[in-house]
Amino acid sequence: MLSQTRIKLHRVVVSAVAASGLLLFSSLSTIASGKTERLGGIYDISIAGITVGRGSVSLIVQGNAYSAKVGMEPAGIGTLFSTGTGGAEATGWLSGKRILPARYTMASKAASRNFYVNLGQGSGHIRTAHVTPQFKPSKTRVKIRSDHRKNAMDPLSAALVPLPKGASTLGKEACNRTLPIFDGWTRFDIKLSFKGQRDVSGKGYNGPVVVCSARWVPVAGHRPERKAVKMLANAEGIEAWLAPVGDSGVLIPYRMTMPTATGTLVLQAQKLDMPKGRFTASR
Repeated sequence: MLSQTRIKLHRVVVSAVAASGLLLFSSLSTIASGKTERLGGIYDISIAGITVGRGSVSLIVQGNAYSAKVGMEPAGIGTLFSTGTGGAEATGWLSGKRILPARYTMASKAASRNFYVNLGQGSGHIRTAHVTPQFKPSKTRVKIRSDHRKNAMDPLSAALVPLPKGASTLGKEACNRTLPIFDGWTRFDIKLSFKGQRDVSGKGYNGPVVVCSARWVPVAGHRPERKAVKMLANAEGIEAWLAPVGDSGVLIPYRMTMPTATGTLVLQAQKLDMPKGRFTASR
């Protein structure tokens, strides 16, 4: 029972980190030329106000290409019951307001079990998917069909939010969108809507953030009768604060909150090496 609890908590933390775009870094030695924007930093992960983990983050955007990586480890009380360790990488391209991922990998370990995902992507679709472990057979699980992998992307790439070319303000256009996500096991949508703007300071970034409300919509791979699925699908209060990465035209999460069975999960930037940019909040 304890092992299953650790695994469930670990998957919640890893999924939330991925979905919030904290899994970032790699080399851009062979991609398109253009101005390079770099981000590095540390995010704290807490549940019900108690620190359980920490993520190390790095992102590079060069021209219309991006490369990202994150590492996660237990911290605070999380070291007592082991929320597990893990990391992920994603690479791809920016095309206007679209993200076109190329590759995504995730590897983690919790309660002596290994989790692994390798997604091959192209033209906005999931081309190949290899995961460990596989879900156990279930009559109630919504089957993933081939069309569920079309017009979908990995959770890391989905967290990079590109603005329209030439945009100089953070406003509704950053939030009003639906993110179709496939994490290797499940297919779901994150529906974002504009909530407001804030000015933040400290943690290595001083400037505006746009605040988006979010809804999790299950599509396939889940079991509808599960309490966790029902809770997340009906959850209110999922929120992401997005901050601009220099003049790249890309936003990433500064803070994210979402409910879990054990309390509200919060990912919060604690230390950022953020390039300066031209963006200001709309008034």
